[in-house]
Amino acid sequence: MAFESLTEKLQNVFKKLRSKGRLTEADVKSALKEVKMALLEADVSFKVVKQFTKSVQEQAVGQDVMNGLNPGQMVIKIVHDELVRLMGSESVELALKPGSEISVVMMVGLQGAGKTTTAAKIAGKLKSKGRRPLLAACDVYRPAAIKQLQLNGEKQGVEVFSMGDRQKPVDIARAAVEHAKSSGLNVVILDTAGRLHIDEDMMQELIAIREAVSVDQSLLVVDAMTGQDAVNVAETFNDKVGIDGVVLTKLDGDTRGGAALSIRAICGKPIFYVGMGEKLSDLEQFYPERMASRILGMGDVMSLIEKAQANLDESKAREMEQKMRKAQFGFDDYLESMNQMKKMGGLSSVLSMLPGVGGKMKDLESMVDEKDMARKEAMIYSMTPAERANPDLLNPSRKNRIAKGAGVSVAEVNRFVKQFEQTRKMMKQMPGMMKGKRGRLGGLKFPF
Repeated sequence: MAFESLTEKLQNVFKKLRSKGRLTEADVKSALKEVKMALLEADVSFKVVKQFTKSVQEQAVGQDVMNGLNPGQMVIKIVHDELVRLMGSESVELALKPGSEISVVMMVGLQGAGKTTTAAKIAGKLKSKGRRPLLAACDVYRPAAIKQLQLNGEKQGVEVFSMGDRQKPVDIARAAVEHAKSSGLNVVILDTAGRLHIDEDMMQELIAIREAVSVDQSLLVVDAMTGQDAVNVAETFNDKVGIDGVVLTKLDGDTRGGAALSIRAICGKPIFYVGMGEKLSDLEQFYPERMASRILGMGDVMSLIEKAQANLDESKAREMEQKMRKAQFGFDDYLESMNQMKKMGGLSSVLSMLPGVGGKMKDLESMVDEKDMARKEAMIYSMTPAERANPDLLNPSRKNRIAKGAGVSVAEVNRFVKQFEQTRKMMKQMPGMMKGKRGRLGGLKFPF
């Protein structure tokens, strides 16, 4: 998860502040020096870091803070509020025309940033909100770009308009808008060509498309893993073509995340969405306040709730809760729990949104063994339907057969079955454990 290192360093700084009964101006300056280094190491622009720490210091050494009941907490709040301000304060929606009027969204960016996949992700998100999108394949240069868009469009249930790779992108864009008019569609998303580097021909092509079809929103897709280069790319595209906002991809990867903290301040353009994985559902609206909370290790419970509500089946969750209460939770139910967790991006993704976990993800990831979960899945699939429903049937000979089928040792099967039984007993002994959670987390159940 992005910001892991930054979160850990900031939490260490704030831990020192909390431990002091009163703060001196020297304490604040020393803490901010460490904050400054942490931000620079996260690849945040030097200009942005300088202004950020200056603003925090001016507020933090004021009389109200220094003489307050808990100055350490007040400094943390100032840092949080400044991070929110830095990233734009409010979340931003795409400005689309109402009703049946056609809105044109042009996706731009360098090759490899994830532009084609992001176009399909946005189309799916707009469709879920009642829009009728059309994806237009305007990248006639990259091999398989059109096919990739068609496959992703099919997965999202969104039509893809293509004229092959022999036509000019401007003509394809114009024809796509006409097709949308005749087909009753109201959003056209243009997947334009990326380049390995910024060149004049690329920029001229984008300008020509903007003029030909009256683009309503231009979204720049940038790879968060490129750090400060992402900000430079955003500046160049904005100067040459003009952009309305940014989509940051690969923010779930091993990235320092500085681009998220620099783009708004440097370019004055908002971040609309962040890509948090490779699946077509892994696109989140960007909320500055939620991101600031994640960076400071405060978690992001609101996003977790929204993920749960969007991905989990409420009726299945209720049924599973009843089984847990009566200790009737079988291996099929365990599989269902794992599938629900996968829909939400996996256990690591869920844990990263919980308060206090941000800076400890490395420790937690070592505990969450995805390969071990896959082996457990294989063991369950090696069982008969009767064995899955009734774990009491698992005698030594059956366990031996399951071990061979799953390619694991009998000892591993025994450990899994024992762990499963312990969990069932715990669920029966704690009938109130899940009570009231469903309303807050949309029925989320954590498998053991």
